[in-house]
Amino acid sequence: MTYDFDRVIDRRRTDSSKWRRFGADVLPLWVADMDFQSPEPVIRALRERVEHGVFGYLQFEQPEFHELVVDRLLKRYGWRVSPDAVVIIPGVIPGFNVAGRMLAAPGDGLVLQTPVYPPILRAAGNVGLTREDVALARRGDGSYEVDGDALAAAIRERTRFLLLCSPHNPVGRVFRRDELQRLAEICLRRGLTIVADEIHCEVVFSGHRHIPIASLDPEIAERTITLMAPSKTFNLAGLKCSVAVIPNAALREKFIAARADLVQTVNVLGFTAAFAAYRDGQPWLEELLRYLEANRDFAVEYVRTRLPGVRVATPEATYLAWLDCRNAGAAAADPFTFFLEKARVALNDGALFGPGGAGFVRLNFGCPRSLLAEALDRMREALTRDRPARV
Repeated sequence: MTYDFDRVIDRRRTDSSKWRRFGADVLPLWVADMDFQSPEPVIRALRERVEHGVFGYLQFEQPEFHELVVDRLLKRYGWRVSPDAVVIIPGVIPGFNVAGRMLAAPGDGLVLQTPVYPPILRAAGNVGLTREDVALARRGDGSYEVDGDALAAAIRERTRFLLLCSPHNPVGRVFRRDELQRLAEICLRRGLTIVADEIHCEVVFSGHRHIPIASLDPEIAERTITLMAPSKTFNLAGLKCSVAVIPNAALREKFIAARADLVQTVNVLGFTAAFAAYRDGQPWLEELLRYLEANRDFAVEYVRTRLPGVRVATPEATYLAWLDCRNAGAAAADPFTFFLEKARVALNDGALFGPGGAGFVRLNFGCPRSLLAEALDRMREALTRDRPARV
């Protein structure tokens, strides 16, 4: 089956947060929510489940789904885990907040790498922990890499875990094996658990391969909670179904106990969609990745050649581009507000991604290319219009 990712689907008349947050004349390229219809097998499975008409409680244990996840981890990453290691949860964000509750007590700390996805920044405050921010090292070409020395120096006596984002949102890095190995070795040496948000693990482009940090070594796996989901991959974010992969039985039992009566399980339709996506969605995903990679290349070339003063490193994963606007004239001080008001394009404000984010915006290129081109044209016109005249 051929999928038409160029088709523009009207989402303004739905309950879409992406399309209803801003004015009707604003093009929204902000929240990580694609503008593509989900795979046909997912839609068909949901339709069949709805037509059944009874929506009672979901059985917590789902052997077929657990086996499906285990098989996927083995085939995609060479990571062998037991079906028992898979815990179904209603979201990656609840997952790392539950992990914080069970790994640390108020006054303990976590360490993370910035700039980073805002809910990761908020996790420490949600459960009364301190937060140690470690800046990713920025290369000359504008891309980023792990700074192991800075991470080791940031760990305090009461630091309990590393909250890792891999692939990294917003900078789009797929961390190399040596980078992940260094992170893991530091955590093992200092007695830290690793909580890995790997939600973008399947949106990875040519020449790169995601490596789950827990797959590096059995000793690392024993100290790691890995959080994954079909939501970004198959555009199912509103259906709320994710998995925590926790090979260590004792750690898994604590995680399950920590979520009791607070973060239980997924809803029936979310589970139905996730199962169908993992079982039957691969042809759609292969086409999607080709389209996204072409969108990425189009956006990067456009930014580099037609947006004066804006820099971007080529994303290795995700459908998000991290735009450095600090030399973009009138946009430099507050690029989010500038592009919203002057171009009527909504992006994510880089300042919300923590230290190192001011002067940046995050652009979502997971949309039909015609919308992406129109948004970039509006941004170019705004920058050109507001450039100071040469004397």
